[in-house]
Amino acid sequence: MADTRNAGRPLSPHLQVYKKSLTMTLSIVHRITGVALSAGTLLLVWWLTAAATSDQYFDFVQAVFGSWIGKLVLFGFTWALIHHTLGGIRHLVWDVGRGFELKDVEMGARLTLAGSIILTVIVWAISLGVS
Repeated sequence: MADTRNAGRPLSPHLQVYKKSLTMTLSIVHRITGVALSAGTLLLVWWLTAAATSDQYFDFVQAVFGSWIGKLVLFGFTWALIHHTLGGIRHLVWDVGRGFELKDVEMGARLTLAGSIILTVIVWAISLGVS
């Protein structure tokens, strides 16, 4: 029979109990970027559909993506893709049983965050330099 004395309180520790940490934040961000990548894939499908439809429709989609808001969305999509990939690599390292020391976990989180920002800027610098 269930104990009803604690009916008004959670039975397990809740988020307010834990001190926020970089690794906790990146875990949440990893999930958010996964959802963002799913939504961003729809943008890729829209672009490909426009390319297959007509020159006029493709020019319209290119204009949308070329606007400042379109570039901002694409910049965010690029960061989400790189961040999610680096987070996946970090999890892959854990899957083989490495990097569980507290200092290694913290360093991996910092490298994931810094690497995603730096690589996103590099990708955009290259892409803007080409066009």
